[in-house]
Amino acid sequence: MNLPGLRARLRRTAALTPLLTLTACGSGDTSGTTPAVAQDSPAPTDDPVAAVRKADSAAALLPADIREAGTLRVGSSIGFPPGAYYPNGTDQAPAGQDIDLADAVAKVLGVKLERQDASFETILPALGSGKYDFGTGNFGVTSDRLRTIDFVTYINDGQGFAVKRGNTELTSKVTDLTQLCGLTIGTGAGTTFEATLTAQQGVCAKAGKEPYDVKVYSENAATLTALQQGRIDVIMSTINGLRYQADQPASQTTFLGEFHRLDVGFAFKKGSPLTRAFQAAVNELIKDGTYARILEKWGTSASAIDTSRINPPEHT
Repeated sequence: MNLPGLRARLRRTAALTPLLTLTACGSGDTSGTTPAVAQDSPAPTDDPVAAVRKADSAAALLPADIREAGTLRVGSSIGFPPGAYYPNGTDQAPAGQDIDLADAVAKVLGVKLERQDASFETILPALGSGKYDFGTGNFGVTSDRLRTIDFVTYINDGQGFAVKRGNTELTSKVTDLTQLCGLTIGTGAGTTFEATLTAQQGVCAKAGKEPYDVKVYSENAATLTALQQGRIDVIMSTINGLRYQADQPASQTTFLGEFHRLDVGFAFKKGSPLTRAFQAAVNELIKDGTYARILEKWGTSASAIDTSRINPPEHT
């Protein structure tokens, strides 16, 4: 597949991407920031989900009470394209890869979704309380999360870095966190990015270098604003999100490449009876070609998986 050509087509369709597209929702001090908010980019107009039909074999795996109720509650972190965002403002329907995949799975299972917009860091804890039946938000499968959360995988994404265009301090792919020593990194709370940076905080001291600093932001816009204003040097976020962002002229960012790949999945409370049905639904979408068309629509075909899995081990 010609991904550069696809991205060019998306750029022509989308005009300028929003300047709030980098981190999953986090927490932290955003005082003094001016959100770099621009017009949200229109979504591609093709609709591969429209033709999806119920698959009785997958639907039969749902618990009887869910089949009878006919609805599932999903907590969605809607932060940035191509995963999930608001192309027409928050009073209109969200769009993105995660939105299309969740909607397609629901059609395969013959249920409707009750979608609730939720901040990234609140969704996983809320699964255990029963507030949502499942969650979406580019949740990477990690060993730590697997202790309390079940996952049904649907793409392979992961961690990457981006800098302001023209940056001269960090110009090559980050393969070792010691390359970040002495720099300030912006990211979101509750993410694998924050966990990775925190866990490896001592690598610079061991290398005899100045430590890196981590700043966590409560709004997606604030992270990019901080980068543009020079208050952080680099952003750590999703591979697909940063790659998409760098393709948009308004962002003025440069994607530095992949750091660590992770499976990404729909998230459920531990022991959820929904996982087998969701796995079957994703695999049905892969088999009938809908899955490939959704990823092509959003320029994420490089993240395609061959088959959905329940709780795979974390990539090492």
